[in-house]
Amino acid sequence: MIDAPRVRFAPSPTGELHVGNARTALFNWMFARHHKGRFILRIEDTDESRSALSYQINLLDDLKWLGLSWDEGPEKGGAYGPYKQSERLDIYKSHLQKLIDADRVYPCYCTEEELEEERQSLILSKRMPRYMGKCRNLTAGERAALAASGRKPSYRFRVPDESVSFDDLIRGPVKFESEAMGDFIIVRSNGMPAYNFAVVIDDHLMAMTHVIRGEDHLSNTALQMMLYRAFGFEPPTFAHHCLILGKDHAKLSKRHGSVSVGEFRRQGFLPEALLNYLGLLGSSFADGREVLSQSEMVDAFSLSRASKSGAVFDEDKLRWLNAIYIRNCTTADLMERLEPFLHEAGYRTAALEPQWLKRVIETVKDELTTLADIDSHIDLFFDDRYKIASDARQILGSESARKVILYFGEYLEHAGLPDDIYVAAIKYAKEKSGVKGRDLFMPVRAALTGKVKGPELDKVFAILGKDSALQRLRQASR
Repeated sequence: MIDAPRVRFAPSPTGELHVGNARTALFNWMFARHHKGRFILRIEDTDESRSALSYQINLLDDLKWLGLSWDEGPEKGGAYGPYKQSERLDIYKSHLQKLIDADRVYPCYCTEEELEEERQSLILSKRMPRYMGKCRNLTAGERAALAASGRKPSYRFRVPDESVSFDDLIRGPVKFESEAMGDFIIVRSNGMPAYNFAVVIDDHLMAMTHVIRGEDHLSNTALQMMLYRAFGFEPPTFAHHCLILGKDHAKLSKRHGSVSVGEFRRQGFLPEALLNYLGLLGSSFADGREVLSQSEMVDAFSLSRASKSGAVFDEDKLRWLNAIYIRNCTTADLMERLEPFLHEAGYRTAALEPQWLKRVIETVKDELTTLADIDSHIDLFFDDRYKIASDARQILGSESARKVILYFGEYLEHAGLPDDIYVAAIKYAKEKSGVKGRDLFMPVRAALTGKVKGPELDKVFAILGKDSALQRLRQASR
């Protein structure tokens, strides 16, 4: 058992929360909850050109929607704040001075154009693109001349001639050779800290014990380990999980379809289902189960079962899970969750009789895959939205179908309102028409609902009532 770990999720508010980042947050959250530790949220907003407050607000909202509550961070505070990097600039400035005093960094006056020219030259000569150290050994006079010309320096870390190794909780021993790395920027020319520099300082000062993140950060970890050594900090334990891939096994991106938590929210996926599915991606649970509650996922979570190979995002499986969670909702809970989707589709639920609406939702509940599907399933209960689809019209065109509809309607016209009126009408239509099985039931479904698929017909009829059913039968017979 790991003793009270401190882990963090540290997103940049530069767009909507990607499902890959949401899974990283989930892994950290489950790790913290499983080991009775603390889950910290830190906002890395030093990229001024791309960061936006609206993205930060949405990010926090998406995490809350998923049920990933944090123990320290924005809106919560904590003993290790501030928890936004833009509010920690003085801290980074003082740590930069420490490295300057120790001669572990130097000012770099290279322009973007010069750096790109160097990069292309290395690529053409089939060498690894990296900074070759043009400004590493400038004299004080050369630096002064470049500064006088108006160039503002960035600061680069002097990469020592030594290998970097660490033990990863998922990947085992990892080793990097410094000869493949160039001196890297830790503070940009605008004074803002670079990612690797700020992260090392924050993770140390916030007492992080473990850093759990995607494998695309492995090379960053090598650079960060150098900075830990330079500062004399004890590094945390690292764990790099696999990335989420599209069906073509490329990194999941917008070209694969929906990739953000917000998109799945708007499409009517339940947070429990999305969280459950993300927990299954690149990991497994001891007993092989696939449908688990939050608490069950926490209890069963272990980094030892995290996969090293990429996890393919299968939206069909997510839809399968979502349908299960919808079926498991109580009707009252489902009605509350459906409210915004019904409103979006133009239904004014306040004007509907609550018990009638409840019966309708109970009837279509098992047909739903997402909440946004509700309109295409509930419309058949509203006479003003009733219409006959082309495939249903085709069924109604046969001679046997016309007989079934004729006799089914004939019975309703002359019957009272017994409890079993639907069953009795079906029996009458069968006897009079001589039609049975699918050829008996499909015309009735097509006429009553305008569709070829849907809930059980007896339940639909009970909600529609005799008058509405007769009206639709007449329309279907035209």
